[in-house]
Amino acid sequence: MNQVLVIDDEQDLRDGCERILKRMACKVFKASTGEDGIALFKENSISIVLCDLKMPGIDGIEVLRRLRKIDENILVIIITGFATIDTAIEAMKQGAYDFIAKPFEPDQLRIVVGRAMEKLRLRRKAKALEIERLKNLADLGTEKSRILAIIESLPNGIVVTNAKGNVVLMNPDFRKRFDILQDREPGNPIETYIQDQGLCCLIHEISKGLHVNAEKVPTYELTLPSETYLLARGQSVLAEDGECLGAVMIFTNITDLKNFDQLKSEFVAKVAHELRSPLATIHEQLAAVIEDAQGIGEDNRHLLSRAKDKTKNLISLIGNLLDLARIEAGNDYNSPKQVKVSEILDGIVEFLKTRAESKNQALSIVHENVDMPFVVADPLAIESIFGNLITNAIKYTQKNGNIAVTTAVEKGRVKVSVRDNGYGMDAQHVKMIFEKFYRVKNDKTRHIIGTGLGLSIVKGLVDAMDGEITVESEPDHGSTFTVYLPVEREKQEVSV
Repeated sequence: MNQVLVIDDEQDLRDGCERILKRMACKVFKASTGEDGIALFKENSISIVLCDLKMPGIDGIEVLRRLRKIDENILVIIITGFATIDTAIEAMKQGAYDFIAKPFEPDQLRIVVGRAMEKLRLRRKAKALEIERLKNLADLGTEKSRILAIIESLPNGIVVTNAKGNVVLMNPDFRKRFDILQDREPGNPIETYIQDQGLCCLIHEISKGLHVNAEKVPTYELTLPSETYLLARGQSVLAEDGECLGAVMIFTNITDLKNFDQLKSEFVAKVAHELRSPLATIHEQLAAVIEDAQGIGEDNRHLLSRAKDKTKNLISLIGNLLDLARIEAGNDYNSPKQVKVSEILDGIVEFLKTRAESKNQALSIVHENVDMPFVVADPLAIESIFGNLITNAIKYTQKNGNIAVTTAVEKGRVKVSVRDNGYGMDAQHVKMIFEKFYRVKNDKTRHIIGTGLGLSIVKGLVDAMDGEITVESEPDHGSTFTVYLPVEREKQEVSV
């Protein structure tokens, strides 16, 4: 409730103002002299004063001066007669809010006081907003301090860029990894802090939001001069309206993982090499015993045959382990050239048709595009990928089943699908199918011999070619493995 003080030597005017102002939800104080009015003002929280210019004792100008000395924000409305208009204007120059000439109508008083009350409301709202703004600024300052403290204490390197790729924040670990002095301020393009051009290009792409709708944002591995391996992961920073504001990049030290992986690969290779020769010898000797042995009985012959099959499976496992170790180390399939996948597939299908026909299966291939574009890859890698996929389709499809291979060009990539109507698998198996040694085992597939490494090798080779492999499968309705390989663009651009 606004509290209003009416100072006037006329009783009727004071009482009339009180009646009008109470209807406006105001609390009214009245004084007949300037001295009494000032005393009431000091004792109460009054926000609006109506003061007559001509009164016994001190006049309205003096009252105005003293009131503003007590509270410079007080709204004083001068009540004046027509003969003292000039004096009223002078009073406004001295700080009065408004004036009203008497005699005045109730509506005139309501309008003038209403304006004053609106000004008070706006003033209070502005003050509240200012308090809220200061509070928000304080909260933001506190939150910023907390975020900086968290970022600076993280064991990973962090750099934040804006949409133009300029660095706006970097933590101590990032400075340490890239030998950036502590007194070197952010604000420059990322290229001035990181010398790896490929990484800088990725950061610019993420900063511009080019990977916002991608299923997976690309990562980047780099090796520092100190033989430290870092894995860079990034994420675009989006505003509420979806606009890309920049990027956050996190650099994780993967040196220990790399070293462990190297040791693991060396161990696997060493053990595999030591086992392959004696196993091959055992396999050959078992084959010779089965062929030449006479009168050993059917049960013993069955046991020897199982032992021979198991050694063959172990030899296959060792070969796959060695292949996988070479792929992971990047030491295999390093002779890329321009190849047409369709031509290699024709040879693979022709070679495996005999195996399919032994199970009365139909193995076919269809090329949807007559003139397939080139792919730059090692031909042996292409053979390994699709040889494994088609062999798996034959193994995991019942007799009299169908295996169909199709090739096409889709969105600038060579697409190869291997579809069968075999045993298929549940969704839980689809998620794990590319894991090492993982095999789908049930009543229909437990008799199938395998190492569980073929699809892991396929995935490793496809990833090395910057390709993609997907799986669709349903129990008893077969599976479809689809491989996407990037078309060799450089040669196309040169020819144009």
